[in-house]
Amino acid sequence: MTTLLLIRHGETDWNVDGRYTGQSDIPLNETGRAQARQAAAQLADNPPDVVIASDLERARDTAVIIAAPFHLPVHTDPRLREINQGVWEGMYFPDIKAKYAAEFAAREADPLSVSPPGGETVGQVRERVLTAVADIHQKYPGQRVAVVAHGLALALIKAQATNHPITQVWDLIPPNAQVEEIVLT
Repeated sequence: MTTLLLIRHGETDWNVDGRYTGQSDIPLNETGRAQARQAAAQLADNPPDVVIASDLERARDTAVIIAAPFHLPVHTDPRLREINQGVWEGMYFPDIKAKYAAEFAAREADPLSVSPPGGETVGQVRERVLTAVADIHQKYPGQRVAVVAHGLALALIKAQATNHPITQVWDLIPPNAQVEEIVLT
């Protein structure tokens, strides 16, 4: 049994603004750093043995803040990155729906196969994220592993663990810096 502590990165200015961030390397804002400190405090009574993060700055910096009180190094894995949103990165949700209505509707109907222009499908993200999780499970049996990543990446892990329909994966995206525990058997 490996316990995953799923933690979405802390808040960024693009989160506040409602921009699609994707793989754009946006830093934490002050609220995001405070959220990371709160997540670390939440783990104080039962800390992780290992901390692994996406290599994007917002996740990596969240992980560093969380790992610091426990004197743990942060390992990074680019497979835990957020979905590549292609040309939608940096855009506001209403603008995407207006300018790319057909593409947006197609992805909503078939997220496993349809990507934003120039981006990844949910199926591609699921494959790389779940491969990373399988490697974590194999490498750290019986340990508590903090996985600090991004909304969709974590939602895909939760969907797999709970047999949740992939078409509803967007409903599983956690709030910033919330700690959720999943046990892999």
